[in-house]
Amino acid sequence: MITRLSHLFLRTLRDDPADAEVPSHRLLVRAGYVRRIAPGVYSWLPLGLKVLRQVERVVREEMNAIGAQEISLPALLPRDPYEVTDRWTEYGQSLFRLKDRKGADMLLGPTHEELFALTVKGEYGSYKDLPVTLYQIQTKYRDEERPRAGILRGREFVMKDSYSFDLDEAGLKTSYHAHREAYQRIFARLGVKYVIVAATSGAMGGSASEEFLAESEIGEDTYVRCVESGYAANVEAVVTHAPDSIPLDGLPEAVAYETGNTPTIATLVDWANGADLGRTVTAADTLKNVLLKVRVPGGEWELLAVGVPGDRDVDEKRLEASLEPAEFEMIGDAEFAANPFLVKGYIGPKALQANGVRYLVDPRVVSGTAWITGADEKGKHVVDLVVGRDFTPDGTIEAAEVRDGDMSPDGAGPLVAARGIEIGHIFQLGTKYTDAFSVDVLGENGKPVRLLQGSYGVGVSRMVAVIAEQMHDDKGLRWPAAVTPFDVHIVIANKDAGAREGAESIAAELDLHAVEVVLDDRPKVSPGVKFKDSELIGVPLIVVIGRGWANGTVELSDRFTGEVREVPADSAVREVLAAIGRPKAGRDLS
Repeated sequence: MITRLSHLFLRTLRDDPADAEVPSHRLLVRAGYVRRIAPGVYSWLPLGLKVLRQVERVVREEMNAIGAQEISLPALLPRDPYEVTDRWTEYGQSLFRLKDRKGADMLLGPTHEELFALTVKGEYGSYKDLPVTLYQIQTKYRDEERPRAGILRGREFVMKDSYSFDLDEAGLKTSYHAHREAYQRIFARLGVKYVIVAATSGAMGGSASEEFLAESEIGEDTYVRCVESGYAANVEAVVTHAPDSIPLDGLPEAVAYETGNTPTIATLVDWANGADLGRTVTAADTLKNVLLKVRVPGGEWELLAVGVPGDRDVDEKRLEASLEPAEFEMIGDAEFAANPFLVKGYIGPKALQANGVRYLVDPRVVSGTAWITGADEKGKHVVDLVVGRDFTPDGTIEAAEVRDGDMSPDGAGPLVAARGIEIGHIFQLGTKYTDAFSVDVLGENGKPVRLLQGSYGVGVSRMVAVIAEQMHDDKGLRWPAAVTPFDVHIVIANKDAGAREGAESIAAELDLHAVEVVLDDRPKVSPGVKFKDSELIGVPLIVVIGRGWANGTVELSDRFTGEVREVPADSAVREVLAAIGRPKAGRDLS
């Protein structure tokens, strides 16, 4: 099929959009693939929609290959199923809620575990029907607080979500690994560089959980890996390598000191190293106590204290994952005023526990370790406060930041940190949702069997941005063959009638070979603008019909390698077919 730029609904832009933060956002807007409608909401224009459909095609082919069956559920959903699973509340402000004209609560679906479970419950009743995997490619809605980076993090997005239903754990593991392998094939076909990392399940629930992260410096997800063992995990899922406990016998007594104006870790360390304590003190020897308030869905706010070594900050993503499904906020002046035992900058474990504040500590804070921490009075700290002797925490929490050089949880070596963009997530949900809706079938023995569910997502619209992010250059987009909107971009760079006829002839012959061609036949656009547009749009092979036509040559330009070469005009079609890996035989036109 030949698409003519003179008729294509397309307007490229010379300047970057003012709100663009990352290359994919800038280039997809400038090249006329998407347009912003509202924060986090984008229209897909003809070029963008072609690429989106190409990604969908690859995903659909690999899902069908593992026996999954495609259905389509509504995006407008009733409240009741999400009330049953508590996610009407757990999703908090991320959920788009609305009422119909009769006052019934509805929502725009963020994900469809509940509806798939109910669908299977309504259709299947015997073990003979299982296993089954269903999927859809559908628009989802989440009211992101800070939508950013164009279609990378929007409030409306296209996702492939699939759900497996099995009779036993062995079946669930088989379905899980079938999806895992299908995802690897999908991302390989799309040419995306990615890693698979252990992850937390969050609001989805369930047990085993892995994320597929596209490697990218602008990614919002931080992951770590151990080169020695191959261990890899999202930072939210990292389990801290805790030291061994220390015997309590013979440890020095805890002593309270006047430390002056030392409300920060830095000022406390400066004081300690000038106080003749008999050793050099670092921030890692101090215990930082962070106060927040937490609330389980439908509950009341309550205080919580988190103790971490003073050389580390609290990572709010790790904290959020550890507290899930509860929400949290750091306390402010009002809470300090209402709780005078909380002396800002000098908070210690004793006052917390004496006043009924739950106190959770980093796993490194093990029995027998001695710390310098607040003495609950302004200008005072305690030195050598020993865990298990002077105070006992209420438990541990994974909340401290994970850093390069931390020991891997498997003990094999240090961790190395990197950033990525989540492009896929797979979960072994187990019975969380099938329990909620009593999704049972009659087993072979005539007794009810509760089905085990898996959930598997791929960010389809996000993949368009990820590919653009990983494969662009300083001139524009560079689409791989699997998703390119066209196979070949022909540029008429000469006003000579012969060159125009030659371009039309080459385009027509390529069309006979089932090659999708975009022909820049715009009569009043300069060659320079046409060249820039061809590089910006990003079709992998550009054919330039210019001055060389009179001498019997055309120019082929490869957007990935940057190679530009002249070929004889009479062999241009053959050279193009070879470059794009197509057979020479034309399609059957009968």
